[in-house]
Amino acid sequence: MAATGSATETLRAGGHRLSIGHPDKELFGRGGPTKRDLVRHYRAVAPLMLPHIRGRPLALERFPDGIEAEGFYQKRRPQHAPPWVRGVRVRRGDSDSTTMVVCDDLATLLWLADQAVVTPHPWLSRADDLRRPDRLIFDLDPPGDDFPAARRAAYDVREVLAELELACYVMTTGSRGVHVVVPIRPELDFDDVKELARGVADTAAARHPDRLTTRVRRNQRGGRLFVDILRNAYAQLAVAPYAVRPRPGAPVATPLEWAELDGISSARAWTLRTIGDRLDADPWHGMARHARSPRRALDRMARLARGR
Repeated sequence: MAATGSATETLRAGGHRLSIGHPDKELFGRGGPTKRDLVRHYRAVAPLMLPHIRGRPLALERFPDGIEAEGFYQKRRPQHAPPWVRGVRVRRGDSDSTTMVVCDDLATLLWLADQAVVTPHPWLSRADDLRRPDRLIFDLDPPGDDFPAARRAAYDVREVLAELELACYVMTTGSRGVHVVVPIRPELDFDDVKELARGVADTAAARHPDRLTTRVRRNQRGGRLFVDILRNAYAQLAVAPYAVRPRPGAPVATPLEWAELDGISSARAWTLRTIGDRLDADPWHGMARHARSPRRALDRMARLARGR
């Protein structure tokens, strides 16, 4: 990044020239990372992150005045976006539709960072087949700040997924818990895929009723961890891997090897300033190659439920 004065800096990416406005602005509180740091982070993680967000509609969690001010979600592609920032038309209701950003390349990712997009949130489906997801997600946030509970729940969910012959991957969210992510073939619509997720959650909760629940109402959970499948629906979102979260210290959603999980004590184990050493290897490399049939998994789920 080359300086062109105190108000802007310029950089090049993918044949495009970008101006970064107010690069010294502290987005994460006094003494915290700046917009320049955010841009550099997304440049560094782009090779690992882009395969997981490319071709998907994005909701943009923006904090133009930093995280100590009120931020907002932007789902509509900004009118001032450069022409090379791609969009996709999505339907949000029976008659309502909007154009959302699709981030296919480094230049778009860095432009978003310049817009103070701290966290991009992709859909679970792709722009060319919006009604059929190719990922399934279990969101495991512990009651309170009990990260070991989230860790145990991740293993519980993985056990059921293994019986369904589904591959799964784990990530700290940079917030409170973990996501367990399952690559699937885009064979079924969201309603059917959500039924598969519900079956996995119900099975895990039935096996560990003292620790897990599928009760949506907080007052019915009794201190147990909620196995959350609600993201598995049309137009729902999930935090992108390697995304920065709008919290003090700028924690980063970090993919893990399953073997690492026992050694992690917090969902905020890595931050924008400490993630660098992890970028030499990608625990989620080749995830798409391990996608399995959700239709077959539903059949196995039915047999598993009959024997429960």
